Order: sequence, then C-alpha cells, then structure tokens
Amino acid sequence: MLSKDYEEIKNNGDLIAIILRANYTSKETIFFGLPDFSQQLGYIVYKKGGVIKSHFHKENHRKIMLTQEVLFIKKGKVRVMLYTADQAYITSRDLNAGDTIFLCSGGHGFEMLEDAEMIEVKQGPYSGKEKDKVLFQGVENDSGQ
Repeated sequence: MLSKDYEEIKNNGDLIAIILRANYTSKETIFFGLPDFSQQLGYIVYKKGGVIKSHFHKENHRKIMLTQEVLFIKKGKVRVMLYTADQAYITSRDLNAGDTIFLCSGGHGFEMLEDAEMIEVKQGPYSGKEKDKVLFQGVENDSGQ
C-alpha cells in the first residue's frame, strides 16, 4: 500500500521520477517503477528473525538504453528540477535528508539549498560526460561545482 510520503511525477503518461520521503513506511515489501526499467527501487520489509537466503546473481546480459539514477539525500536540502527528454521544464521538488528519488526518465538538475551529501546509484560502466550526458540550460544556475 502506498502512503502520502510517496510521489510519482509523470508527464504525458511518462514516469519521470519517484520520491520516497524519509518518513515513508509500508507494512510489506514493495517495488516501485515499471518491471521493464533497467533500475529497480524497492522498499524491503522483514520481521525480526526473517532471513534472505544467501545468494548471488547470475550473469544476465541486458540491453540498457537509458541511465536511470537513484539518489539518497544523506545530509542537507536539495532542489531537483525535472524536465522532459526534450528539455522542457516540468516541476521542482525540495528533498531533505533521508529522502530518496528515483530518476526514471527525462532530464534533471539540482540546486543545493543547504550543504548536501548524497549517495547515488546508477548503471555502469560510466561512459564519461561526453558520451553519457546531454547538458542543457535549465532553470537552475550552474555553479560548475
């Protein structure tokens, strides 16, 4: 079951981002996004004494067309600006320490509203800025940092 501390941001039917606020909770394990996404975000719930059996993941070649990212805001306050794949501004959200955002599609930019620390998870290997990113002028001011 989804709570008010979960938000899907969509544009014309495309899932742009999923935000889990720091106080999000669920009584059961749930995965967010679409099953065919190359990145998966799950909220895992176990009772005391629960076990995840020891395992490893088999080699499984997948075709990844788009880098998707998950950011966990460890410290501070960050504003994320979300865009379509055509670089049109959609909306902004402020993220606080403990919040998580899954960037599913489209573009994004960030403004640090406070000193911030983030943990980022995305597919690799990283091809470098020139091959992996298209930089564009958004609504944020680029400090180059």
